[in-house]
Amino acid sequence: MMSMPMPMSPPYNNQSTMNMDGMAMHMSFFWGKDVVVLFDGWPGTGRLGMYILALATVFVMAVGVEILSMTPRLKQRGISPVVGALIHAAVYAVRMAIAYLIMLSVMSFNIGIFVAVVVGHAVGSFVVKYLALTEVARAVDFQS
Repeated sequence: MMSMPMPMSPPYNNQSTMNMDGMAMHMSFFWGKDVVVLFDGWPGTGRLGMYILALATVFVMAVGVEILSMTPRLKQRGISPVVGALIHAAVYAVRMAIAYLIMLSVMSFNIGIFVAVVVGHAVGSFVVKYLALTEVARAVDFQS
């Protein structure tokens, strides 16, 4: 009985990068300022200021996604249901677009970007919860 020859396995590569079109892409978390976030060439290599700007950008985007999760009370403002639904849909679309950009940023596998996103979500969640609790406290104080 003849057996089929087994295909050769690719050579073992101990590196955590993959080369695509001459650009090295990290395939595991790494720490460093030489990273590509969202757009080719941004923040670039060897530019600490642009890396810090990228960290600040993803931080603000994460805070913004959490703040956009707050649903405004459109019923109390006398807005028609159709207009209210359109406003909610538009806010939701913006929130989802930003959330996907954040996800793509984290897929750079840069630890600094990951930490900035997590801290941004935490700060945004704190702001949202703080605003909700102060609104409840004001309502309770108003009724007393």
